[in-house]
Amino acid sequence: MGVRGAVLAGGGARRYGGLPKGLVELGGRRILDRVVEAVRAVTETPPLVVANAPEGPSWRPDLRTIPDVRPGCGSLGGIYTAVVAGDGPVLCVAWDMPFLTEDVLRALVSGAAGYDAYLPESGPQGRPTGRGRRGVEPLCAVYGPACGPAIERRLVRGELEAIGFHPDVKVGTLPLDRVRAFGDPDVLFFNVNRPEDLARAEDLWRRRG
Repeated sequence: MGVRGAVLAGGGARRYGGLPKGLVELGGRRILDRVVEAVRAVTETPPLVVANAPEGPSWRPDLRTIPDVRPGCGSLGGIYTAVVAGDGPVLCVAWDMPFLTEDVLRALVSGAAGYDAYLPESGPQGRPTGRGRRGVEPLCAVYGPACGPAIERRLVRGELEAIGFHPDVKVGTLPLDRVRAFGDPDVLFFNVNRPEDLARAEDLWRRRG
């Protein structure tokens, strides 16, 4: 069975000049549209959009949009919703990662066979980076059906760490050296969380030409 796609558009939709962050334009296109295009290129069907904002369905009316099955559970709740929304494995990508490439997503999809969760390494574990100290990127990863029950047990207990359920499933990783073949992990997985992040993204975009 092929891998589905899901774009995780979050809950609170933090605002940038009146727009949710994924709707902000970078290089003349919305970040959301860039992410959808990259995910669509490596999956068999158009991606699902997981969005809790009431206006979420209007962002990409050509795509199926659903809210979190368990609201208020952060990123893990979004991953859970994507996993249980269909059959087979699903490639989950946050909607605020403008520099993701089809190549790194294709490597994740092709390497996920045999694992319940397959994530890219984003830096040495324990090294503080813009993405924290976990060493992998859970918001750009492939999750199989077995992750559903494992995540649900954590959500019921109020444990919302995005990788907290990993001990309960078979986890594989795309090695850091392979990720680096596609680009700098700090750029590939750069996410726009704050206004200063958007300013940096615009600078990175200009420098990349």
